Amino acid sequence: MAVDLEMEVGTLVTPSLHPQTVASLEDYDDDTKGELAQVVTAFDTAYKGIAQVFEAREKAKTNPSWNEATQTIMAQEFADKVFAKVAGGFDKVSRNLTSGIAVLEKELTGPMDTAAAGRFGREIRDHVKALPDSKRTGFVTAAIDRGDFDAAAAVLAAPAYLSGIDTAMQASLLRMWHVKQNPVKEKRLRAMQAALDLVGQRGGLVFKELERAVGAPPHKVKALREAKSAAEKAFVMREA
Repeated sequence: MAVDLEMEVGTLVTPSLHPQTVASLEDYDDDTKGELAQVVTAFDTAYKGIAQVFEAREKAKTNPSWNEATQTIMAQEFADKVFAKVAGGFDKVSRNLTSGIAVLEKELTGPMDTAAAGRFGREIRDHVKALPDSKRTGFVTAAIDRGDFDAAAAVLAAPAYLSGIDTAMQASLLRMWHVKQNPVKEKRLRAMQAALDLVGQRGGLVFKELERAVGAPPHKVKALREAKSAAEKAFVMREA
């Protein structure tokens, strides 16, 4: 089911968990929203789930047979279910993003397809190697900018030392070539990295917001549960 990004930002739950925060990422657009749809859904689930706990806590107050302690315990039981679902969703999204990022990184740093490379590869490498150190990189970046596959492949698809450049620079230039050829893929990578950072930054808010919704810290709820359990044991019939 599609997420309504125009959903009103309420006053109960922090807006930092509203799904619009994902859509507000710099690289979120038609090129990337497919990759980020799962992140939007995870935030939507968190935002709505926490809101339900707030609403349930208020509704519990209308039950005349529940004192404040019971209301808190019931709210915590519901919050535990919401937390399990939200945390599971965030964990799954994090794994998927991490995997997707690794795939794109591999594609943007992979070797060039030299099957269609033209002739003069050796001559081009010799030419680059004969250039002053300060001009070798410029020669390759110029070839990349103009989309000159033969010139770029001659330097980037062969051992770096044959052109007089170091391995790290060659790797950087190779990535530059891939990005130039497929800027949308690079945008998707940036968007997924930003989304993964967002999940890491905002995930911790879920626990805090649920604590606010319940209206009591975990240690207090634990004490209430233990007291409730101890009291209930008094009503268990014992054998004579």
